[in-house]
Amino acid sequence: MHIIHKIRKKKYVSYIILMLIAFIQIYPLFWLLTFSLKSNLEIFGANPMALPEKFMISNYTNVLVNGNLIQYLLNSSFVTVVTIIFSNILSAMAAYAIARMKWRFKGSMLTFFLLGLMIPMQAILLPLFLMMKKTGAYNTHMALILPYTAFAIPMAIFIFVGFFQTIPKEMEESAFMDGANLFQIFRRIMLPLIKPAIATVSIFTFLACWNELMFAITFISKEEVKTLTVGIMGMVGMYATRWGELGAGLVVATLPTVIIYIFMSNEVEKSFTTGAVKG
Repeated sequence: MHIIHKIRKKKYVSYIILMLIAFIQIYPLFWLLTFSLKSNLEIFGANPMALPEKFMISNYTNVLVNGNLIQYLLNSSFVTVVTIIFSNILSAMAAYAIARMKWRFKGSMLTFFLLGLMIPMQAILLPLFLMMKKTGAYNTHMALILPYTAFAIPMAIFIFVGFFQTIPKEMEESAFMDGANLFQIFRRIMLPLIKPAIATVSIFTFLACWNELMFAITFISKEEVKTLTVGIMGMVGMYATRWGELGAGLVVATLPTVIIYIFMSNEVEKSFTTGAVKG
């Protein structure tokens, strides 16, 4: 009985600690949401942590309509989605060739790709800017999609290679015996098996693209092509005296990240579990 009592006690303590951690993680989001629904009077009032007395939905309509936030949101979504598609396809194909095929320089090629992880973005800012100007890509979506994809590929290849190496070779051999060619095996057998890796790469790429500011502010100056981070930065000047609107803009920028993680977190957990089992 004494042992059972000790186990239960430990379990309750664990629950309390986990609830405390969850509260610390979630409260900033909750505070940002309430902040975005207040007027300046409430934000700088006696109790800024309290719930809004009157929910200022107009903060959201102002930033979405007058602040051009919808256009920024669409631009960021387009750039991010295309980058995720490009980086997943190119990285998966390269990783498949490196992990599953026998050719002379595959080890050197993996090292070459992984060297990309060590290149700081600041080091290539000027060469990229000049290249964008000369090729006419400056002030277009491709000015962001191309460098974002290039920076996403090394980490994606690293993840995909690890997953491809866990798949038994007998599956490919059986498919070859049944008459499938290389592309059919890659598309119909390999890609479904590495779904957790695709989800992981997609989330990492999404976060990198969605929150990126340096390339976006350097390669884009046209209002119609600006992304959300540049738009939010512009709002700091536009709504410097209207903090509720500024909070509404931050909520709009944060919400897609939370939604994406909620829908894809299971696949990411599977990817970590796969690596743990293999080790």
